[in-house]
Amino acid sequence: MSSQMLLLSHGSPMLALEDSPARRFLQGLGRQSERPGAVVVISAHWEHVGGVAVGTALRPDTIHDFSGFPRALYAMHYDAPGVPELAQQCLGWLAAAGIPAVADVQRGLDHGAWIPLSLMFPAADIPVCQVSLVRGADAHAHYRIGQALQPLLDRDVLVIGSGSVTHNLYEAMGQGAQAREQPWSREFADWLAQALLHGRTQDVLAYRERAPWARRNHPSEEHLAPLFVLLGMAGDAWRAEQLFSGSAHGVIAMDCHRILPAAQGGF
Repeated sequence: MSSQMLLLSHGSPMLALEDSPARRFLQGLGRQSERPGAVVVISAHWEHVGGVAVGTALRPDTIHDFSGFPRALYAMHYDAPGVPELAQQCLGWLAAAGIPAVADVQRGLDHGAWIPLSLMFPAADIPVCQVSLVRGADAHAHYRIGQALQPLLDRDVLVIGSGSVTHNLYEAMGQGAQAREQPWSREFADWLAQALLHGRTQDVLAYRERAPWARRNHPSEEHLAPLFVLLGMAGDAWRAEQLFSGSAHGVIAMDCHRILPAAQGGF
């Protein structure tokens, strides 16, 4: 099996507890997917300063990096093993590309990683490696990180970019999980879906200038940055297929996409 790449919108941590179409989708996706030898996750919730960090823990902890949620959420643990050998390979590929990278043996799995994985692979028996974003780096810098990690495509690995197609927490506050989706949120999500469908790399990288309502949907960029890493990995000829479309709290698009490099059906 060659590598597969998914862009997942993980939404609120309550995704782990509350029924929703997005939760049911992720559960079904895991059941339908071919079991990978390992999972590599690029999460919006790990930004390293000055370069990329790669988790090398043999048994990564479950990080409850949120506050104000029910006790049941803090009692949850996802005890998947780490995959230090693959992590070291990632570090080597990044170094070879001239990208500063460090091993982090203490880092566990943040909720952008363990919550979707707990729905997709609840047995927690597939090894997981987490790769950080770079704090303050732009879309092109994250794209170059993906280019350096292209050798992952030749491995039996599922690569997940875990963020959110739209992510404005300020405007989500006070809205119920089932609130009606705002048109400006869906307009951006649909623009992105079309750009991905047609493999428009430059439009996606320049989304802040080209997409409708870009800054309103992404006041900060970290929840879209995992996508840029995936596109760098996908290379020059790729497309995407939308696997799920939905929303939460009126302004959080829960859309998910599969990224297809040329060898797997891209242009």
